[in-house]
Amino acid sequence: MTSRVHYLRSEDGPGQKTPIFISHRYRRHSTRPTIERASASQSSYMQSISDKKRALPALPLSALSPKKSPMPNAEYFAKCFGLNERPFTLLPDPDFLYWTPAHARAFAVLEYGVVARAPITVITGEVGAGKTTLVQYLLRNFDDTTLVGLISNAQGGRGDLLHWALGALDVDVPDGSDYVASHQALQAFLIEQYSLGRHVVLIIDEAQNISVEGLEELRMLTNINAGKDELLQLILVGQPELREMITRPGLRQFAQRVTASFHLSAMDLETTKAYMRHRLIHAGGTGQEFNDGAIALIHKRSGGVPRLVNKFADFAMVYAASSDFPIIDEVVVCEVFQDNLFLETVEPVPLPDFNSRDAAE
Repeated sequence: MTSRVHYLRSEDGPGQKTPIFISHRYRRHSTRPTIERASASQSSYMQSISDKKRALPALPLSALSPKKSPMPNAEYFAKCFGLNERPFTLLPDPDFLYWTPAHARAFAVLEYGVVARAPITVITGEVGAGKTTLVQYLLRNFDDTTLVGLISNAQGGRGDLLHWALGALDVDVPDGSDYVASHQALQAFLIEQYSLGRHVVLIIDEAQNISVEGLEELRMLTNINAGKDELLQLILVGQPELREMITRPGLRQFAQRVTASFHLSAMDLETTKAYMRHRLIHAGGTGQEFNDGAIALIHKRSGGVPRLVNKFADFAMVYAASSDFPIIDEVVVCEVFQDNLFLETVEPVPLPDFNSRDAAE
């Protein structure tokens, strides 16, 4: 590199110069740099440094990630309203069972079917009507004299239902057994239970998935008896398609074996109000966390189906808690629906036009 000082000629005289700037000129070397091999002492030093780095403990990912507040659990939103638990869960919970007139009659039919030793009892209802909750409540009421098998979602045709029944009743069958051997194993099991003073009940939930051939196979299983006593009782629970299938002309023999049946209808507005307030009180609330207008909107959108009521009410509580609203009103419910949180198979009903909370009031 070479440097050069530039001067400004002075008017005071020829010998006076004033420096104004300095320029630098760089010369590029044509020779390429060479890489020299490290000496033995240098290699030993670098190796010791590398070993020290490896000996350092690794930092956990939590130490590297930024600190943030913990995510609230599902119970957090319930506690915002002073509740002990979520009142509107989607899981069947007999503890929250509200005895609407329809549910009370459906359970009476179930009890009658068990007590009367009815060959086949059928309970139907729309999706989310509370059928499985009734089944769970019924299971709590059986004593030691009743052996219960539960099939939650049976599918298949002739031959498959027999294996479903054997599995639900915990009947051991040798591998490779044919249909006749499996049927004889079930019959021997039922006779053994009868001799011990127990009767056997087989509950099939989501029975609308069974084929016509499967239903006919179930009918044949009810022919196993000991004199005047039925050795196997069937309780079929399913959607309205099950009832439609049973009433076909080709299944008239099956329909004649159905001693008791009931269809669960949806709740009306007054029943929906009582249903929601019951669940709120059971969860530790006052029952007044939703005003009447909010309940009316939820009933209108849900059609009075309990599962849909629970889903809409649960999200309404989340929205209200996030905005610190002590009461869930029409505005909160409309906001939930307008955000399109739910996948619906029917055209949703139109909602009131609430542009502000003042308009709602």
